[in-house]
Amino acid sequence: MTNRAFRLRRRPVGEPRDDDFEVVEEPVPELAGGEALIRVLLLSVDPANRVWMSDMRGYQPPVPVGEVMDGIGAGEVVASRRPDLAEGALVTGRLGWQEYCVLPAARTVRVLPDPLPAPLPAFLGVLGHTGLTAYVGLEIGRPQPGETLVVSAAAGAVGSVAGQLAAVRGARVVGIAGGPAKCRRVVAELGFDACVDRRAPDWREQLDAATSGGVDVDFENAGGEILDHVLMRLNRGARVVLCGMISQYEAAGGGRTWRGQANIHQILMQRATMRGFIVSDHADLFPAGTAELARLLAEGTLTSEETIVDGLQRLPAALRRLFTGDSTGKLLVRVADLGG
Repeated sequence: MTNRAFRLRRRPVGEPRDDDFEVVEEPVPELAGGEALIRVLLLSVDPANRVWMSDMRGYQPPVPVGEVMDGIGAGEVVASRRPDLAEGALVTGRLGWQEYCVLPAARTVRVLPDPLPAPLPAFLGVLGHTGLTAYVGLEIGRPQPGETLVVSAAAGAVGSVAGQLAAVRGARVVGIAGGPAKCRRVVAELGFDACVDRRAPDWREQLDAATSGGVDVDFENAGGEILDHVLMRLNRGARVVLCGMISQYEAAGGGRTWRGQANIHQILMQRATMRGFIVSDHADLFPAGTAELARLLAEGTLTSEETIVDGLQRLPAALRRLFTGDSTGKLLVRVADLGG
């Protein structure tokens, strides 16, 4: 049995290129005690992938040059020497950019229920780390009924769920997305009260009009000039929740200059708070979050959408799509079909 895998050849400068990686075919080793072999079915394409392949200071060590690129995926246990993982079980976790993952004894994965209550892609999206990221961020920001919440990257995986959850809780939700089609979808299909097209020349004026009463909570996924303008809209006592800074990640490795926030003084002037979070630090919230997300999805209150790209070899191109905005909802790469 052989494994195709993406190994990091060098740290990308700016936009990741195909030749920043080496696609290798290598034999799958025999399992040692406590290990399991996972056949990768789906891989999640996340902004964090760009951070992990750089040497920027992050919340975890970067992927070493020469190692398999890290990534969160869903897969099937095809062989196991672990008592907690039965053959045939479906799991999600850090499986890497490859066809087969030899799971070390110390690495944990989430075992999915049998039968699945929703399609497998949902467990990397709305019912997986993406949906939980939205849930945890709102637990930190705590929008109240009648307050105005702004969500950047509102048509993306996390932003689309965060906005819907905030609307369910009674907040007035204003999204920021790229292009008229995305903005229409965010309002018509996801139930946001308004959406601002960040690609329009007058996006700042649009945002001012949509937040005429100010901003009480900012669920920030973009950073850069978008965050700078939102800071000038904050009400007294506002909460800024830093989930991501996707507009700035390609500065890693010297591709361009990381843009600081010119209007950060508004945190002081408006007696606001700004807090960053990483979803894996909040495992205590996962049971309640998973239950709420599953209930809303089953009721039809929560809408989920995936953009699925076929083929392991298309991973670098899929990652570039994430940064150009050429996708909606959760972006996934299908590596293999279940049972195929």
